[in-house]
Amino acid sequence: MRIGIVGCGYIADQYFQSLRRYPHLELVAVTDRDQGRALEFGAFYSVKTCPTVEALLADSNIEMIVNLANPYTHFEVSQACLEAGKHVYSDKPLTMTFSQAQGLVELANRKGLYLSSAPCGVLGKTAQTLWKALRNNEIGTVRVVYAEMDDGPVHLQDPHLWRSPSGAPFPYRDIFEVGYTLEHAAYYLTWVTAFFGPAKTVMAFSACLCPDKQVVAEESLYVTTPDFSVACITFESGAVVRLTCSILAPHNHGIRIVGDKGVLTVEECYNYSAPVYLDRYSKMRFRAERYPLTKTYPFLKSWLDPHARVYPPVKKSNWKKRNARQRQDWARGIAELARAIREQCPGRLPADYCLHVNELVWAIQNATPMPYQVTTTFKPLQPMDDVALKEALSIDR
Repeated sequence: MRIGIVGCGYIADQYFQSLRRYPHLELVAVTDRDQGRALEFGAFYSVKTCPTVEALLADSNIEMIVNLANPYTHFEVSQACLEAGKHVYSDKPLTMTFSQAQGLVELANRKGLYLSSAPCGVLGKTAQTLWKALRNNEIGTVRVVYAEMDDGPVHLQDPHLWRSPSGAPFPYRDIFEVGYTLEHAAYYLTWVTAFFGPAKTVMAFSACLCPDKQVVAEESLYVTTPDFSVACITFESGAVVRLTCSILAPHNHGIRIVGDKGVLTVEECYNYSAPVYLDRYSKMRFRAERYPLTKTYPFLKSWLDPHARVYPPVKKSNWKKRNARQRQDWARGIAELARAIREQCPGRLPADYCLHVNELVWAIQNATPMPYQVTTTFKPLQPMDDVALKEALSIDR
């Protein structure tokens, strides 16, 4: 599959480094509205650069475009790519508004083209292991899910000093202005929609609790876009998910799935090799929780609770991979889309699924006092079979 990239900013480096793991994915050319940035990126990675998006789209060798442009331009870039007959994989968010996302899906369907969107973490080992445990009914009927996407006060962490390997600055202004929910809520929304199917309603609260996000002394940065949100999402399957997003609370990327017979826990969704913990309920466990000593000395709780263990992963990883804070394969979604195009079959991250996730993200960031009634749906997703897992995970090294 021959690919072009639009957008050579901070995230493009991570996509490119992941793409190199896939010999059947060929990056033909890149472009950026800042031609100097495109040339810098192209020189660093020895990749051809195009002066404009139009020039990139005119290259008949390119079959798929990876849209890594500024989120405010995601819609117009993806629309131009689809109009030019190119398949599209977009970084998140798919678009800035729900109506724009609907328009892209309709255009792709009309043109007979594939459209998909990040994040692709549901294709990783951790999510697939978690999904397997749910299918095996390890914790019984799922009642509630607690998911957290907190990254701490980013504006106090010197983000103006962060640079990608090719020299691109971290786009902290864009993240503050676009909104952390719109940028990051999909990391867990893609998981829970895959596991539990379409959502029915969203009851959300969002607000800007820290509008003054001054990063450097000489810069005035007053932002009113929500930097905190919390949502309760009900699913047609009966599960309820509480999702919290913020750039205020201390770092927490954990998820706990609570069923009638126990709890499944993952501590880091950014790590595709993070372990899945299975903790089944027992009388001994409930007694252990009542003793204050088990909070002071957690190992006592583990000793008193033999039902807690690491659930067998779909593929084993070494200690370093399992305990990394961030270890993502940014190109896995692109590789999956390329497979679907080549085989002319539905992809594992199809357009209707991406649209549904985009609607949920939009509803949370733009919270209203009344429950939001979800209007989209999607066909149930299928977990990766043994052959697909073996092929995808062979890249993970």
